[in-house]
Amino acid sequence: MQTRRNLLKSTTGLALAAGTLSLLPSTVLAKAPIIGRQAAGYYRLKLGNYEITALSDGTVALPMAKIYEGIEEKDAETYLAGYFQKNPTETSVNAFLVNTGERLVLIDAGTGNLMGPSLGKLVSNIEAAGYRASEIDDVILTHIHADHSGGLSINGKPVFENAMLHVNEREERFWLKADAKAKADAGLGPQIAQAEAAVGPYIAAGRFKTFGDNAAPIPGFASVLRAGHTPGHSAIIVESKGETIVFWGDIAHGDVLQYDRPEVTVEFDVDQKQAAATRAVAFAEAADRKYLVAGAHHAFPGIGHVRRDETNYDWVPLLYSANY
Repeated sequence: MQTRRNLLKSTTGLALAAGTLSLLPSTVLAKAPIIGRQAAGYYRLKLGNYEITALSDGTVALPMAKIYEGIEEKDAETYLAGYFQKNPTETSVNAFLVNTGERLVLIDAGTGNLMGPSLGKLVSNIEAAGYRASEIDDVILTHIHADHSGGLSINGKPVFENAMLHVNEREERFWLKADAKAKADAGLGPQIAQAEAAVGPYIAAGRFKTFGDNAAPIPGFASVLRAGHTPGHSAIIVESKGETIVFWGDIAHGDVLQYDRPEVTVEFDVDQKQAAATRAVAFAEAADRKYLVAGAHHAFPGIGHVRRDETNYDWVPLLYSANY
């Protein structure tokens, strides 16, 4: 209940506050430089007894409306605009670190110094997350494209000096045992040279192993062949205490258009038809089984679920949590 006494006390306080404010400068300028960068790019979540850390290699503006195949560029541009995505489209490059409590296992290795200054931030974000590149025990590649393998080596030396590198055997044959014709191809040849430069130091150091189709790269980590984007493109499956996450690699490029139009491919799919068929299978399985998915080119941190909707499928990003 407001009494005269309370009213006098409150009005006296306001008067004192007004007097104090009158002594301050009439204008306060918070002048500061524009920062121009984000916080360190990592995000953690718990999967059973494991800790998963999503790691950003950075983002890059790509002309995705032009890169998509099976749809007119203007139609792709209009579609993306409906989701407030510009052309060029800001595209994430993600990698993922699994801490089992016994081992540190990195899924994909970013771009290194191959794709410009907006990328190549994987190692700095590993360090920001509390680890060092030298502490990683294993690196598993979903495939050997430059944005997944470019960060393996710099100046002919392994970045992850103590890690064993694991690659599907089809990838090894396609990229590392290519014939002269493939190496002379204008489009494929430079990619083969990049693959050799990235993986070669691990082979030379005796730190390179291959795994078969649908085989375990290392104990406790399964794989499933998802060929098409590249011949040995493989999703990596991790389970702990009944919880599952599937590291997709490049099943999808972006998190909108291909969910409505799984038949739309990208120009760097090695086998366009197979890539589209593989995506349809991966989408259906993820929607049915409701496991977590981690995508290399979904908006960082790139983790979420797939659900069916009235137009085909939908990507549902993981709800942010400050705790786990």
